[in-house]
Amino acid sequence: MREIQKGANVSLTALSEDAGSVVVSLSWTSASGAGDADVSVLLLDGSGKVRDENDFYFYNHPAADDGSVQLLGKTPTENGDEDRIGLDLTAVPPGVERIVVAASQYGGACFGDLDDLRMTVADRSGDPLVGFSIEDAGVERAFIFGELYRRGEEWKFRAVGQGYETGLAGLATDFGIAVLEEGEEAAGEPAGEIPKTLGGGESAPDAESGSAGAAVAVSVTAADPEEQAEPEPAPAAPVAAPAVPAQSRGRGPRTTRKKVTLPKVPGKSLAENESWRPARLFPVPSLKSDKEREVRATSVLLAVMAQVPELGRRLTAGFGAPAGRMQTFTEVSLPHGESPRRPDGVIRVERAGKLWTALVETKTNGNPLRTEQVQEYVDIAARRGYEAVITLSNDVALEGVPMVEVKVDGRRKHKVTLWHLSWAEVAHQAQLLIRHEGVGNAAHAWLLQELLEYLQHENSGCHGFQNMGPAWVPVRKGIEDETLGGGDPRAVEVVESWERLIRQVCLRLGGELGQKALPVQRARRGSDPRERRAAAGEALCADGRLTAELRIDGTSRVIAVTADLRTARLRTSVEIPAPAGSYPLSTVKRLLRLLAEAPADLHVESLVEGANGPRGTLERLRPEPADLLPRDGAQLTGFRLTLVKGMGNTRGNAESGFIRSVDEAVERFYHGVVAHLGAVEGQRSGGRRG
Repeated sequence: MREIQKGANVSLTALSEDAGSVVVSLSWTSASGAGDADVSVLLLDGSGKVRDENDFYFYNHPAADDGSVQLLGKTPTENGDEDRIGLDLTAVPPGVERIVVAASQYGGACFGDLDDLRMTVADRSGDPLVGFSIEDAGVERAFIFGELYRRGEEWKFRAVGQGYETGLAGLATDFGIAVLEEGEEAAGEPAGEIPKTLGGGESAPDAESGSAGAAVAVSVTAADPEEQAEPEPAPAAPVAAPAVPAQSRGRGPRTTRKKVTLPKVPGKSLAENESWRPARLFPVPSLKSDKEREVRATSVLLAVMAQVPELGRRLTAGFGAPAGRMQTFTEVSLPHGESPRRPDGVIRVERAGKLWTALVETKTNGNPLRTEQVQEYVDIAARRGYEAVITLSNDVALEGVPMVEVKVDGRRKHKVTLWHLSWAEVAHQAQLLIRHEGVGNAAHAWLLQELLEYLQHENSGCHGFQNMGPAWVPVRKGIEDETLGGGDPRAVEVVESWERLIRQVCLRLGGELGQKALPVQRARRGSDPRERRAAAGEALCADGRLTAELRIDGTSRVIAVTADLRTARLRTSVEIPAPAGSYPLSTVKRLLRLLAEAPADLHVESLVEGANGPRGTLERLRPEPADLLPRDGAQLTGFRLTLVKGMGNTRGNAESGFIRSVDEAVERFYHGVVAHLGAVEGQRSGGRRG
């Protein structure tokens, strides 16, 4: 990968023969774990302005209809978060000369609060081509990381690194987008009315807060094409464009077209009694063997991917697939030596007469992927000129830990990339589409619902990560008996399983909420993940605890999860800073009012400078809030809220299993505690953008 400095440029064609489709990644780290930014993409014409409102892509408008731009969302890395964007350069309209990639902070945050700001561009196969690090960020609230631009028949990349103290509003204004603050008149909107939203309707009162959500209106100034050639084109009338609703995060993203979602609560059943089961498109009770489960699961998933473009594109864009016509196949016979091989599935995407092909190998019911089998498929793909091999199983991938070790023949000119999907990720994406983001029509929504019902059925074998592995029982017993010594490699295996579990918990929670939930990594960029896991293994041997942190995208709350193997207790907690300048007793009373619906066994602890203050259960503190005040006049800095529950004993996902107990603990804590705090945080912060 080539490293370039601010202001430098490089030809993507010169770096790769497969740069027609690229994946742009923006990444950063945060010492607190709460730092975040929102990515946006602008398509500019020859005048350096957007052509219309559809050339501005952000969290509420994440994809282009022609597949040229798709915001793929955040993904956790070993050192923080990474926001990825898929760009199909072959599909970019001829009138677009530049693609600007930017990010913005909200509230009072600035990019100086984040570390290791970086942009990388990878080709279709996932190989990094060029990287650029920003080292001079300060008070800026928005940043242009870089841009891709045309030069004749090729695309080039320029490292920009330009910041805006005025945030998204200042950045957008430079490219022909007028951002009007709350209270100003939006172009084309009568005074006093709320501007149109991206969905085409008007901003409705927020269901939770009971007040109308503030909006930031966005309008695009477009000039007549013939006038753009003149040195000083006359300004044209502004065209009404999308508004960025301040509280849309809590209600799920919207897009430029009306989308179909399914209600969370189904309509009243017409069945006479509970023994009547609804007819399902994909029945599962008859499945008896692992082979049957694998064949059925592969066929069901690939068929829905081909019929529901939103899901097919969502699951393949990050693997370098172009946006185009997709067809899927199962049990395809491919020559290999004396006997043919039959991968579980094949995905083919056609665009502009070119084919992208991936072989699919599927495992269900916790069965592991076999290295020799995957190696054969990689060899077959290389010989036949296919682009990728995709493995699909219950396991969750981790950075720095390959799912299977395969060898790539360096003498072959054609490169084959190996990718992995977990069934939990498939279910997560399906739930995001049908519950929050929407799909093109009602039939597609129904197909996704049937797919989700299938994946969640106890007999499908597609339940995601559900076994802590063979090291779990001996490590836990060694901790209980105090016989587990430092440096035991089994402790590192347990740490890896714990990380997989936390990532799956994030997928499930994020799918339910319609927002990304991400594990928080506090390691510095460039640190070795093996060393970090080895250190966590040593800590597990020493104190018998597994720890993790996770954060809901768009919030500053960091949820800490601790599994104490010595006491068999799970602790979920969150820390809340005390408002500056408020009276301590008023602050305590306000907190208890916010927690009116929280579980009575919630532990509330005062935090003071350099120490922990008084604590008690919510049940005891409600009639006596003054018991939470720090003694001796110490300054109150915040609170720690904690729920404690028993921990499952077995390593699997059974009713008494450890995995299920962690899932339930995080879900109960979020809905019983954090959700109430988040709603209030959103109400206080008001409009986040502009």
